[in-house]
Amino acid sequence: MKVSLAVCFLFLGALCAHANGNPPQQDSAGQQAPQNQAPPAASSDAAPAQAKIDPVKAADIQRLLEVAGTKALMTETLSAMEANVRPSLVKSLPPGDYRDPLVDLFFEKFRSKLSIQQFLDAASAAYDKYLSDEDIKGLTQFYQTPLGQKTLTVLPKLTVELQTEGMHMGEDAGRESMSEVLAEHPDLAKALQEASH
Repeated sequence: MKVSLAVCFLFLGALCAHANGNPPQQDSAGQQAPQNQAPPAASSDAAPAQAKIDPVKAADIQRLLEVAGTKALMTETLSAMEANVRPSLVKSLPPGDYRDPLVDLFFEKFRSKLSIQQFLDAASAAYDKYLSDEDIKGLTQFYQTPLGQKTLTVLPKLTVELQTEGMHMGEDAGRESMSEVLAEHPDLAKALQEASH
Protein backbone atom coordinates (compact mmCIF):
# COMPACT_ATOMS: atom_id res chain seq x y z
CA MET A 1 0.00 0.00 0.00
CA LYS A 2 2.94 2.36 0.67
CA VAL A 3 3.98 1.94 -2.96
CA SER A 4 0.52 2.81 -4.24
CA LEU A 5 0.44 5.92 -2.04
CA ALA A 6 3.83 6.92 -3.42
CA VAL A 7 2.49 6.54 -6.97
CA CYS A 8 -0.51 8.71 -6.05
CA PHE A 9 1.75 11.42 -4.64
CA LEU A 10 3.92 11.30 -7.78
CA PHE A 11 0.76 11.69 -9.84
CA LEU A 12 -0.32 14.65 -7.74
CA GLY A 13 3.10 16.24 -8.11
CA ALA A 14 3.04 15.81 -11.85
CA LEU A 15 -0.39 17.36 -12.09
CA CYS A 16 0.68 20.33 -10.01
CA ALA A 17 3.77 20.77 -12.16
CA HIS A 18 1.48 21.39 -15.14
CA ALA A 19 0.03 24.34 -13.31
CA ASN A 20 3.39 26.12 -13.70
CA GLY A 21 4.74 24.87 -10.41
CA ASN A 22 1.89 26.06 -8.22
CA PRO A 23 -0.30 23.49 -6.44
CA PRO A 24 -4.07 23.76 -6.74
CA GLN A 25 -5.64 25.90 -4.04
CA GLN A 26 -8.43 24.83 -1.71
CA ASP A 27 -10.40 26.70 0.89
CA SER A 28 -10.14 25.88 4.58
CA ALA A 29 -12.79 23.18 4.23
CA GLY A 30 -10.89 21.55 1.36
CA GLN A 31 -13.55 22.45 -1.20
CA GLN A 32 -12.73 23.19 -4.81
CA ALA A 33 -14.57 25.72 -6.86
CA PRO A 34 -16.73 24.69 -9.80
CA GLN A 35 -14.92 24.89 -13.13
CA ASN A 36 -17.22 27.50 -14.60
CA GLN A 37 -16.66 30.20 -11.98
CA ALA A 38 -14.61 33.28 -12.71
CA PRO A 39 -11.00 33.08 -11.46
CA PRO A 40 -11.33 35.42 -8.46
CA ALA A 41 -14.24 33.37 -7.08
CA ALA A 42 -12.62 29.98 -7.69
CA SER A 43 -11.54 29.50 -4.07
CA SER A 44 -10.99 31.60 -1.00
CA ASP A 45 -7.21 31.09 -1.16
CA ALA A 46 -6.98 31.80 -4.89
CA ALA A 47 -8.95 35.05 -4.68
CA PRO A 48 -6.26 37.07 -2.86
CA ALA A 49 -3.62 35.90 -5.37
CA GLN A 50 -5.86 36.94 -8.27
CA ALA A 51 -6.63 40.28 -6.63
CA LYS A 52 -2.91 41.14 -6.54
CA ILE A 53 -2.63 41.03 -10.34
CA ASP A 54 -2.90 44.40 -12.08
CA PRO A 55 -6.32 44.46 -13.80
CA VAL A 56 -4.85 45.26 -17.24
CA LYS A 57 -2.26 42.49 -16.91
CA ALA A 58 -4.90 40.08 -15.55
CA ALA A 59 -7.01 40.71 -18.67
CA ASP A 60 -3.97 40.12 -20.89
CA ILE A 61 -3.24 36.87 -19.05
CA GLN A 62 -6.84 35.72 -19.53
CA ARG A 63 -6.55 36.54 -23.23
CA LEU A 64 -3.32 34.52 -23.44
CA LEU A 65 -4.95 31.55 -21.70
CA GLU A 66 -7.87 31.71 -24.15
CA VAL A 67 -5.64 32.00 -27.23
CA ALA A 68 -3.45 29.17 -25.96
CA GLY A 69 -6.48 26.95 -25.32
CA THR A 70 -5.06 26.32 -21.86
CA LYS A 71 -8.23 24.76 -20.44
CA ALA A 72 -8.42 22.16 -23.21
CA LEU A 73 -4.68 21.54 -23.02
CA MET A 74 -4.83 20.95 -19.28
CA THR A 75 -7.78 18.59 -19.66
CA GLU A 76 -5.90 16.66 -22.36
CA THR A 77 -2.71 16.57 -20.28
CA LEU A 78 -4.54 15.31 -17.19
CA SER A 79 -6.17 12.54 -19.24
CA ALA A 80 -2.84 11.52 -20.77
CA MET A 81 -1.12 11.52 -17.40
CA GLU A 82 -3.89 9.42 -15.89
CA ALA A 83 -3.52 6.91 -18.73
CA ASN A 84 0.22 6.72 -18.08
CA VAL A 85 -0.07 6.42 -14.28
CA ARG A 86 -2.97 3.93 -14.21
CA PRO A 87 -0.89 0.82 -15.15
CA SER A 88 1.72 1.63 -12.49
CA LEU A 89 -0.96 2.11 -9.87
CA VAL A 90 -2.65 -1.19 -10.78
CA LYS A 91 0.72 -2.97 -10.76
CA SER A 92 1.60 -1.54 -7.32
CA LEU A 93 -1.41 -3.25 -5.74
CA PRO A 94 -1.47 -6.96 -4.78
CA PRO A 95 -3.12 -9.14 -7.46
CA GLY A 96 -6.88 -9.64 -7.31
CA ASP A 97 -10.16 -8.89 -9.01
CA TYR A 98 -10.57 -5.86 -6.75
CA ARG A 99 -7.73 -3.89 -8.42
CA ASP A 100 -9.44 -2.51 -11.52
CA PRO A 101 -12.60 -1.40 -9.68
CA LEU A 102 -10.47 0.15 -6.91
CA VAL A 103 -8.32 2.08 -9.39
CA ASP A 104 -11.42 3.19 -11.35
CA LEU A 105 -13.00 4.51 -8.16
CA PHE A 106 -9.73 6.15 -7.10
CA PHE A 107 -9.49 8.13 -10.35
CA GLU A 108 -13.19 9.01 -10.22
CA LYS A 109 -12.73 10.38 -6.70
CA PHE A 110 -9.44 12.06 -7.65
CA ARG A 111 -11.03 13.85 -10.63
CA SER A 112 -13.94 15.01 -8.43
CA LYS A 113 -11.45 16.77 -6.15
CA LEU A 114 -9.75 18.70 -8.95
CA SER A 115 -10.96 21.71 -10.87
CA ILE A 116 -9.40 22.87 -14.11
CA GLN A 117 -10.18 26.39 -12.87
CA GLN A 118 -7.75 25.82 -10.00
CA PHE A 119 -5.01 25.15 -12.54
CA LEU A 120 -6.03 28.21 -14.55
CA ASP A 121 -5.86 30.33 -11.38
CA ALA A 122 -2.44 28.90 -10.58
CA ALA A 123 -1.32 29.56 -14.16
CA SER A 124 -2.51 33.17 -13.94
CA ALA A 125 -0.57 33.71 -10.71
CA ALA A 126 2.55 32.08 -12.19
CA TYR A 127 2.36 34.12 -15.42
CA ASP A 128 2.00 37.26 -13.31
CA LYS A 129 4.98 36.26 -11.17
CA TYR A 130 7.43 35.34 -13.93
CA LEU A 131 6.36 37.33 -16.99
CA SER A 132 5.85 41.01 -17.66
CA ASP A 133 2.72 42.29 -19.37
CA GLU A 134 4.87 42.82 -22.48
CA ASP A 135 5.91 39.15 -22.32
CA ILE A 136 2.26 38.10 -21.99
CA LYS A 137 1.27 40.14 -25.05
CA GLY A 138 4.22 38.72 -27.01
CA LEU A 139 3.23 35.16 -26.17
CA THR A 140 -0.36 35.88 -27.16
CA GLN A 141 0.84 37.11 -30.58
CA PHE A 142 3.15 34.08 -30.95
CA TYR A 143 0.39 31.57 -30.13
CA GLN A 144 -1.73 33.08 -32.89
CA THR A 145 0.93 32.14 -35.49
CA PRO A 146 1.10 28.70 -37.18
CA LEU A 147 4.26 27.80 -35.23
CA GLY A 148 2.60 28.94 -32.01
CA GLN A 149 -0.44 26.78 -32.74
CA LYS A 150 1.81 23.80 -33.48
CA THR A 151 3.72 24.40 -30.24
CA LEU A 152 0.46 24.34 -28.30
CA THR A 153 -0.49 21.01 -29.89
CA VAL A 154 2.90 19.30 -29.54
CA LEU A 155 4.18 20.60 -26.19
CA PRO A 156 1.72 18.78 -23.87
CA LYS A 157 2.32 15.49 -25.70
CA LEU A 158 6.05 16.08 -25.63
CA THR A 159 5.97 16.88 -21.92
CA VAL A 160 4.00 13.73 -21.02
CA GLU A 161 6.21 11.60 -23.28
CA LEU A 162 9.40 12.95 -21.70
CA GLN A 163 8.02 12.54 -18.18
CA THR A 164 7.02 8.95 -18.93
CA GLU A 165 10.38 8.16 -20.50
CA GLY A 166 12.19 9.80 -17.59
CA MET A 167 10.14 7.74 -15.14
CA HIS A 168 11.02 4.51 -16.98
CA MET A 169 14.70 5.46 -17.15
CA GLY A 170 14.66 6.25 -13.43
CA GLU A 171 13.00 2.91 -12.61
CA ASP A 172 15.57 1.00 -14.69
CA ALA A 173 18.49 2.89 -13.16
CA GLY A 174 17.05 2.33 -9.68
CA ARG A 175 16.67 -1.44 -10.20
CA GLU A 176 20.18 -1.74 -11.65
CA SER A 177 21.69 0.36 -8.86
CA MET A 178 20.04 -1.68 -6.11
CA SER A 179 21.05 -4.98 -7.75
CA GLU A 180 24.66 -3.81 -8.06
CA VAL A 181 24.81 -2.49 -4.49
CA LEU A 182 23.41 -5.76 -3.12
CA ALA A 183 25.83 -7.79 -5.27
CA GLU A 184 28.78 -5.70 -4.09
CA HIS A 185 27.70 -5.82 -0.41
CA PRO A 186 26.54 -9.36 0.47
CA ASP A 187 26.21 -8.38 4.14
CA LEU A 188 23.57 -5.81 3.23
CA ALA A 189 21.85 -8.27 0.90
CA LYS A 190 21.70 -10.78 3.75
CA ALA A 191 20.37 -8.14 6.18
CA LEU A 192 17.69 -7.14 3.65
CA GLN A 193 16.68 -10.77 3.14
CA GLU A 194 16.42 -11.34 6.90
CA ALA A 195 14.43 -8.15 7.38
CA SER A 196 11.99 -9.24 4.67
CA HIS A 197 10.95 -12.38 6.60
